[in-house]
Amino acid sequence: MGDKINFGLIQNLMGKIEELNESLEKASIAEYIELYRKPRRLLYLNFLAGIVRGFGIAIGFTVVGAFFLYGLGRIAALNLPVVGEFIAEITRIVQNELARRP
Repeated sequence: MGDKINFGLIQNLMGKIEELNESLEKASIAEYIELYRKPRRLLYLNFLAGIVRGFGIAIGFTVVGAFFLYGLGRIAALNLPVVGEFIAEITRIVQNELARRP
């Protein structure tokens, strides 16, 4: 039994090996290995990615903050009693803090 070659099993294994090869090619494993072989390139790419993320956060925060302040201004223009008191309290706090500083 050990001498007989089971061609069905070999074909099944070959198919599995081809699937594994295609999966590795799709996952770009070779590119990741190449990055680990060149640590300077990996550091450079991570540095650039960090700069881009930081810039994106700054732009996003600016846009969201602008919309928030615009909406707050529109609500204040409606002269609602609760909102007006809230904004007046914030204004008083800011003025008191500015008056304390030399």
